[in-house]
Amino acid sequence: MSENSLESQAFYRATLNSEWYRIAGLLAVLGVMLAYTLVRALAFGEFRLLLAQTLVLAIAIAHEAIMLRAIRRALKHDRDIPPVAWMLNVLVETQLPTVALFLLLASQWLTPAQVLVAPAVMVYFLFIILSTLRLSPSLTVLTGLLSALGYLMVVFYAAAKFDSSVERLAAFPRAVYFVYAAAILAGGILAAVVSGQVRGHVTVALREAELQNELERVNHDLGIARSIQQGLLPAKSPGMDQFDVAGWNQPADQTGGDYFDWQALPDGRFAISLADATGHGIGPALVSTSCRAYARASFLANGDQNGLLDRLNRLLAEDLSANRFVTFAVVFVDPSSSNVKVLSAGHGPILWYSYATEKIVNLEAHGIPLGMIAGVKYSHGTDVSLAPGDMLVLVTDGFYEWENPEGEQFGMSRLESVIRESRDSPSEEVIQRLRSDVMSFSRGTSQQDDLTAVIIRRKAHHV
Repeated sequence: MSENSLESQAFYRATLNSEWYRIAGLLAVLGVMLAYTLVRALAFGEFRLLLAQTLVLAIAIAHEAIMLRAIRRALKHDRDIPPVAWMLNVLVETQLPTVALFLLLASQWLTPAQVLVAPAVMVYFLFIILSTLRLSPSLTVLTGLLSALGYLMVVFYAAAKFDSSVERLAAFPRAVYFVYAAAILAGGILAAVVSGQVRGHVTVALREAELQNELERVNHDLGIARSIQQGLLPAKSPGMDQFDVAGWNQPADQTGGDYFDWQALPDGRFAISLADATGHGIGPALVSTSCRAYARASFLANGDQNGLLDRLNRLLAEDLSANRFVTFAVVFVDPSSSNVKVLSAGHGPILWYSYATEKIVNLEAHGIPLGMIAGVKYSHGTDVSLAPGDMLVLVTDGFYEWENPEGEQFGMSRLESVIRESRDSPSEEVIQRLRSDVMSFSRGTSQQDDLTAVIIRRKAHHV
């Protein structure tokens, strides 16, 4: 049972469980055989035979009970059973019918010819069939081989002892007995094939169970990661008198590579940021989390804000592999002023909607995404003066690249239409309108990328 082909401890436990049921069933069969022996002895007065058969059955039952106890302890304490124990068990079981045939010959209750074709011969097949539950083709073949050899021993013994007597074996052609032996061996081989098939199915089932357990563990861990990541997102608006700010994020997987954030600065301003790491899933989620941590620390550090992107890029370039980068944008908002400062590292679109003219300007990025090339210099940020009703709209590409069933993307023109149609709506409603229109446009196609949006709107009543 402890063969090299056993793939895992789980499989070994499965073989022990199967063996436990096999021996439990075998004990039930031996109990029935013992009861049958007692009834037959009492009916025919074969008390000498009764004593011998009872002793043999008692030894077999005791042996199987010991094996059953050993298997139970192995299952309880995760221990192995020595291979010699399995070999001994096979030997004892296969020779039990052999001993029964020898006892029948000794009793002379039947002629030798009748003994060699007696129902006791069928017990060999019973043990062979039950051996398939060992889930070991080699042990099943051994069961068939030892059973056939045991039967042949009885044949040769009977031939030597009774062939010259009136009880000779001539009642049947001698070839019949060799056919019986061959049938027993063939039964062992066929049972081994069945055992191999059962073993294969058990292995597949165990692998599927292990994969399912692993998937559940991964999903559980991803659920925790998602809750942590979502917990890092702002729970409420920064609460500025002149500005209405809202943000929203929906990852394509349990975790995503997008995030938005806002942070109060020591000088009274707010840093409102959005980032999009390449890809989606746990890897980009870790990248975006690192970017958020670096960004929040950099916002609080003293220094020129125009050098902020240089610092962030240097930090991320040291951490990220060649195929990882982050598009990043931050808007510095002074709650007491209409002026804001926009910095973008490869992120777009950043849309400036003018309430008075209904025009939309796409603000240019100030350099490549963060983490691509260490030491690259970024241009200075863009200063924007927001009039009452004006909006800054920051979204990730998951919005305008979402396709409908025909393969058409939502596109920038639809995005701009939503902004114009929502010109008098609060920032939160603008995001809701954008979400609704994108979902309606997609007509059930799956979300392929993370969705993140930030709306910064100067309130109209401050004129």
